[in-house]
Amino acid sequence: MSAPVLYSFRRCPYAIRARLALAAAGVPVAHREVSLQHKPAALLAISPKGTVPVLQLADGRVLDESLDIMCWALAGNDPRAWLTAAPRPEQDALIRRNDADFKPQLDRYKYASRHPQRTQAEWREEAVSGLLADLEARLARMPALCGPRASLADVALFPFVRQFAGVEADALGPTSLPHLRRWLDGWLASPLFAAVMHKHAVWQEPGA
Repeated sequence: MSAPVLYSFRRCPYAIRARLALAAAGVPVAHREVSLQHKPAALLAISPKGTVPVLQLADGRVLDESLDIMCWALAGNDPRAWLTAAPRPEQDALIRRNDADFKPQLDRYKYASRHPQRTQAEWREEAVSGLLADLEARLARMPALCGPRASLADVALFPFVRQFAGVEADALGPTSLPHLRRWLDGWLASPLFAAVMHKHAVWQEPGA
């Protein structure tokens, strides 16, 4: 059986969390790095919305949502027990807050010039009060977001917190959100993260 084909973009937080789950589960994939400005026809043919990540399984099934990819991979092999490290309703609620509420706040902060209704600092504070302050409070009480061990929620949220921290040099300073900074640094230093951030050349379709 051939390996699943993963269409990905190195810096995309959705793609990062999918790659983390695939790597943790030990799922080998044929990696196809995508240029978001020149999306390959092969990607659009199986997922017309044209976003990444997209995983095409050996049986032809297509998973084009990052959480679906994560859960599919971990359902087959979850050696770090991410799915069961904390109650799933709690994990799922936190992931929904990140994806539905925090991600738009993050985008307004990151691309503040496109959203002149507020200053970048104001967008930053909205993102902090909307989610990051709660994460800080959680991590002040326990090592991971939902308990003593990392869960699916930690993996799903980490790439977005990383993106937030990269907008400005002091966006996630050690004095303002110290527990979140510690948590983020731990993920950034992990061998698993280093492995999934390997640079790939942009995939070229045969005959292109």
